[in-house]
Amino acid sequence: MKAAYDRELDLVNISPNAVPPVCKIMDYGKYRFEQAKREKDAKKNQKIIDIKEIRLGLSIDTHDFETKGRHALRFLKDGDKVKVSIRFRGRELGHPEVGYDIMTRFAEFCSEYASVEKAAKMEGRNMLMFLAPKSGK
Repeated sequence: MKAAYDRELDLVNISPNAVPPVCKIMDYGKYRFEQAKREKDAKKNQKIIDIKEIRLGLSIDTHDFETKGRHALRFLKDGDKVKVSIRFRGRELGHPEVGYDIMTRFAEFCSEYASVEKAAKMEGRNMLMFLAPKSGK
């Protein structure tokens, strides 16, 4: 403690359970500042991936389909995942194969920038499919 006091530094207990306990003489305020700075830099470099949703109808026309597809491509280029959903209403529930056709067409439309993370699947009245951006794009 006297050596740390003479140098105007702090005596930091690194390993209190060791026999004998391990201590280090350092400027604790500077150490805490540098540690916080490293954590801030690591947090800044993180990429947060959002999930964007595109809703399609069962009787979607070609222009609407292409517009929704372009929106999905924009999301994928930004590095976000895309959740594609179709809501079945009334008698549409009797024709899930039409929904599967639309989903496969949508996956082919986005195939240049996306890979299918989770294939089209019925969940209640909705059909869901997840697209993830291809790495390197």
